[in-house]
Amino acid sequence: MCGRFTLTYAVAQRLARALGVSVEDLEGWEPRFNIAPTQEHFIVVLRGEDRQVLPARWGLLNDWIRDPKDATKTFNARAETLAERPAFRAAFEQRRCVVPADGFYEWQGHRESRRPYWFHRRDGGLLLFAGLYERWQPRGGPPAWTFTIVTTEAKGRLAEFHDRMPVILDDAAADDWMYAKTGEHRLRELIRSASGDLEARPVSQAVNRVENEGPSLLEPAAEQVRLF
Repeated sequence: MCGRFTLTYAVAQRLARALGVSVEDLEGWEPRFNIAPTQEHFIVVLRGEDRQVLPARWGLLNDWIRDPKDATKTFNARAETLAERPAFRAAFEQRRCVVPADGFYEWQGHRESRRPYWFHRRDGGLLLFAGLYERWQPRGGPPAWTFTIVTTEAKGRLAEFHDRMPVILDDAAADDWMYAKTGEHRLRELIRSASGDLEARPVSQAVNRVENEGPSLLEPAAEQVRLF
């Protein structure tokens, strides 16, 4: 599962280089430390051979959906059923994207005192989540892009936190995932080979409230652990 994630790059030029997009695409960029479903973020898609940024809202909405609150049901999509579920089938065939991040949260403990852990790469680099996207037209409002993050079976010690994890692609695999003519067999290979090589550390319980933001959320908690 991926229900909260981060993208903390402070400098737009550095983020643009890492993503292979134009820095103009990231105008107004600010680092994010607590991105939650239904919030605005952005996705990366292929236009020809070039990568392009699209502003998008987290939680995929199909054109038959009327209530935007339904986005809370479709912020993740199980990789095993992408080709079967009506909500995701067309996007899996035609509208695949990557969702840039540099970490995501999982929790342990009882609901009243659960502790968040921030999963991230050892080198602090980007995580490119496999995603799907759709254009949604709210009644009486302008059209908007919406997206979901594809999940697969959790690997390694991450399975101690949750049975699901986002499908994490390397840079070359991301291009294959986004390419419109990539066949389903290859797409399944990309999902199976997705990385689970991450580190985690306990962080501030302030993460538990979606309205909280800022670098203080990633301050290490007293207990230090390495899970990978």
